[in-house]
Amino acid sequence: MNQEAIWSARYRDAGEDYLFGTEPNRFLARRVDLLRNGSTALSVADGEGRNSVWLAEQGLEVTAIEISSVAIEKARRLAIGRKVDVRFLQADMLAPGWPPADLIGAFDWVIGIFIQFVGPEWRERQFEVMKQLTRPGGRILLQGYTPVQLEYRTGGPSAAENLYTEDILRDAFADWVVEELVEYEDDISEGAAHRGRSALIGLIARKPE
Repeated sequence: MNQEAIWSARYRDAGEDYLFGTEPNRFLARRVDLLRNGSTALSVADGEGRNSVWLAEQGLEVTAIEISSVAIEKARRLAIGRKVDVRFLQADMLAPGWPPADLIGAFDWVIGIFIQFVGPEWRERQFEVMKQLTRPGGRILLQGYTPVQLEYRTGGPSAAENLYTEDILRDAFADWVVEELVEYEDDISEGAAHRGRSALIGLIARKPE
């Protein structure tokens, strides 16, 4: 089964419910003032739209990339219900030849919230794509889980190698300006899939001009 089918099955099984809820990720939402330094944002692996729709509500021009057709359908319903415009694109961000030329360097913000569905062999490619999408002076915001999350089992991947540490992210963004890198624990409630005490890490990195 391919990745589109796997994720679409997960989102379809949730029925009318939203697997990760409809409210934005807390790490993202708490940076609302900083986000307003830009006018364009891209949410990668956006899922059912909770983050892209919220970004649009903040006045940003938002594009969302998602592999699952089912998730995009639900995200469109959420955007219509909240009366905002989001450009939804169905795409595999890891596919050869992606991203298309019109997206390269197009965004003030590139947002990746819990995108740890790849191991180390694909993570470099995933981050490189995000870097290509960011304009000079623009920023990447990441939220992920640390290996301690395997003890909590309240969401995220079961493979330790998919999880982030501060060293992994510092190395990955060594050629960027790391403006914030914080490892912490919090109680989160993001739908049925992310609920309870969680071991988290957040990054904001700025692309050199």
